[in-house]
Amino acid sequence: MPICLGYFVALPFLYMAVPTLLPCDGCGQLASAEHIARRLQRLEWATRFRPIHIQALLLAASAPDADSEFLYSPEGLFSGLAGDVLSALSISTAAKSKDEVLADFQKRGLFLTYLLECPVAPDTQPTEAVDLLDRHLPQAVARIRRSLKPKRALVLSKDLQPFLPQLSESDLGCPVVYTPLAASSPAVPPTPEEIAAFRAALPSLAAQGT
Repeated sequence: MPICLGYFVALPFLYMAVPTLLPCDGCGQLASAEHIARRLQRLEWATRFRPIHIQALLLAASAPDADSEFLYSPEGLFSGLAGDVLSALSISTAAKSKDEVLADFQKRGLFLTYLLECPVAPDTQPTEAVDLLDRHLPQAVARIRRSLKPKRALVLSKDLQPFLPQLSESDLGCPVVYTPLAASSPAVPPTPEEIAAFRAALPSLAAQGT
């Protein structure tokens, strides 16, 4: 009997020691405290350079894991999609601070965001990643329509091509153009034709860089 009593007394403490993981509002994945903290930090970085009126929303599939590939990170180099976007816009990073580069990007009325605002966990299978995008799509569309309210949206990721019917003008409340710059593999750079299509879809302010 004392053995059983000791077992039941210890059980609540064991239960309390197990962390409860809840779905992240930004991506739908089960999130640790570290996951949430990182998302909030990236939101803070991006909010600093969010235009008051977004002329063109640049939408990619999921946020990169490396901060160097997250456009609004104050640390590291502009690499990955962040570097490809700046290059396509002819925004030079030479002899400029990150704040100066991002202020130029902001001045053009541009904002880069992701359908999944957090990186996909490294052990996620491709089919699971597609399911994540599918499940989180309604929440992302609502955020774009109600909060960001862009004048137009440019869909940058090939991974989002299957979801173009749900990323339509009627759903987002603005014209939508599919201009893929972000390949499924980061090692594959955009082609000259893709860069030209991206530039052609931009509003005149962003295209001219004025």
